[in-house]
Amino acid sequence: MILLAVETSCDETSAAVICDGRVLSNVVSSQIKLHAEYGGVVPELATREHLRNWMPVTEAALQSAQVTAGQLDAVAATQGPGLPNALMIGFKAAQAFAFALRKPFVGVNHHEAHLYSPWISGNPPVADFASFQPNVSLIVSGGHTMLVHVRAELEHVVLGSTLDDAAGECFDKVAKLIGLPYPGGPEMDRLSVEGNPAAYDFPRPLLRETNDDFSYAGLKTSVRYFLQKNPTLLDDAQKLRDLCASVQAAIVETLVTKTIRASRRLGVKCVTASGGVTCNRSLRAELDKACQREGFTLRLADRSLCTDNAAMIGVLAERKLLKSTSATLLDAEIEPGWALG
Repeated sequence: MILLAVETSCDETSAAVICDGRVLSNVVSSQIKLHAEYGGVVPELATREHLRNWMPVTEAALQSAQVTAGQLDAVAATQGPGLPNALMIGFKAAQAFAFALRKPFVGVNHHEAHLYSPWISGNPPVADFASFQPNVSLIVSGGHTMLVHVRAELEHVVLGSTLDDAAGECFDKVAKLIGLPYPGGPEMDRLSVEGNPAAYDFPRPLLRETNDDFSYAGLKTSVRYFLQKNPTLLDDAQKLRDLCASVQAAIVETLVTKTIRASRRLGVKCVTASGGVTCNRSLRAELDKACQREGFTLRLADRSLCTDNAAMIGVLAERKLLKSTSATLLDAEIEPGWALG
């Protein structure tokens, strides 16, 4: 099976070609520079860029895979969740592509695709479903933070999610408070390397609660009050690094503790993690340490597949078709608020 996948849920335009679990190409056009001056994603600008980039990115993916449109067996696209107008561009374009080729079309839940990105690895990347095992999966990004129990392929249940700000959102908002450029998360990660994570004590919301939910709005507020009481701290380069490391430690500790606690409670011996924040060096290292202590298997999404990309959309779409999941109707609509069930 040769499948073309498209992803436009936020500010990356991506297209990928998948063949029997192999990622033949995965082209991503990022809009970070465009949105940097505004300190965040501007939906109208993102939509305009998707309109401009969708065709060149798709052509580049096909060319890189050395595949023609006529060789495609199916087409897939992100159906939700995401920014409505951004989703519309890729979803409707992919539907039209499938209609013109008279091929099956698959609408994919963006979060569900993240669940399977840790199983894509290698160079060239290949989906390793032969070694798939039940797992507790942490999805952590700028818009979402959730724990999911993946009982089997295409069978999962959400254990908990964020009650307010997501972890990545907290990173970016704190970074903005201290004057770091957008996107702030990677900048905080970079500065934290030479910082002391124990320099300042920030709250770990819901850490001792028995539920699997997350909350980061209080942590962000705590940092704001801390800066109001210590206005000269940002003038000291080392104290700034210590601040970044201390905030990062608070975010990471809650993510790791709750993930390991859920895995232990459910008797699940495999942990996976995906989403943009999974690029964070401290999170990757602390998850690895915790899983080694517990004797758990850890699978982290490759950094190139942590952020929004069409490869994970295509791999899941192909898997669904192989498992005889019904194709999506060609007149189906986007689902911007499509919650992972």
